[in-house]
Amino acid sequence: MSTDIQQRIHQQVTTHKVVLYMKGTPQFPQCGFSATAIRILNALGVKDLYTVDVLQDAEIRQGIKDYANWPTIPQLYINGEFTGGSDIMSAMHKNGELKQLLEGI
Repeated sequence: MSTDIQQRIHQQVTTHKVVLYMKGTPQFPQCGFSATAIRILNALGVKDLYTVDVLQDAEIRQGIKDYANWPTIPQLYINGEFTGGSDIMSAMHKNGELKQLLEGI
């Protein structure tokens, strides 16, 4: 991964409280997993969500996988920390952990 991409990703995840790297946009998710992630965040009332459409930038699409050492998209970051993909988000939503992480944001 290039240093520029790594720095760009780091800047994105540390500047914004909640960041979702996804396929498509919140209005038009381009895969079921990204749609699930958006549904969960909407259900939890996340208002200040920063999203990055990885389909628009091949370097970010690969770079985010390297950055988190996580092979799939979407990827959720809360307060600069990698939280997980849609499967982890779903499990955390069901058990209340995700709501707790997002409280006060």
